Amino acid sequence: MAVFAQPGAGVRFDWGLTGAAELGRVCAALVVVDVLSFTTAVEVAVSRGSRVHPFPWDEQAAEYARRMGAVAAVGRRQTTPEHPWSLSPAALRTAPVLADLVLPSPNGSAISAAASATGMPVVAACLRNARAVGRWLRNQGYGTNDAPVGVVAAGERWPDGSLRPCVEDQLGAACVLDALAGVPGGLSVEAAMALAALASTPDVPAAVRGCVSGRELAEGGFAEDVAIATEVGVSGVVPVLRQGYFTAA
Repeated sequence: MAVFAQPGAGVRFDWGLTGAAELGRVCAALVVVDVLSFTTAVEVAVSRGSRVHPFPWDEQAAEYARRMGAVAAVGRRQTTPEHPWSLSPAALRTAPVLADLVLPSPNGSAISAAASATGMPVVAACLRNARAVGRWLRNQGYGTNDAPVGVVAAGERWPDGSLRPCVEDQLGAACVLDALAGVPGGLSVEAAMALAALASTPDVPAAVRGCVSGRELAEGGFAEDVAIATEVGVSGVVPVLRQGYFTAA
């Protein structure tokens, strides 16, 4: 039904792969938010000069990378001194810079890869660059009824594969929505409700550190990834996905 695409608003909000597909049918640009850790990793890698290729499946990423003349990131616990590239922003911050990095993940990367098929600009946003993303979209003329923006919180997964809405992506999306709040087309009700979460969160980094996903990463030995992901507003880099890879706008 057309109503699920939130018609009549310049900025719209939804969750996960299905929400992205719905908004992708009607929006002029899509923003993907996966704070822990795909879009944070994209921001870190692109800021260092890499082209980042999203890819949804770990097991096929290495073969895809070989065909692309790229290097595939591995799981956080699979890195070696010879292969330090993973979904960990901390690892990517210190690893040698690659020209082309394939970055698989089941959430943000899968959504980005699917959305790229529409041909619209797909922007990777996180807490680090949300303000810059909002500014860039406004400067490009997005956020009107004729050129609406869809903001998608990637979410996490339950063991059965179903979507688990999560605090970090709600807040990351809300920071983007906050930067878009004055656009001519206005916010959909869904976007306004997502934004309301930000107003009731006095300490965003503390909320992300204390939420399930933040605690899971920290308890697994990756507290530095959470620390990097919660550096709010420190980056002016806007990674845009065109022709199959993210580069700085």
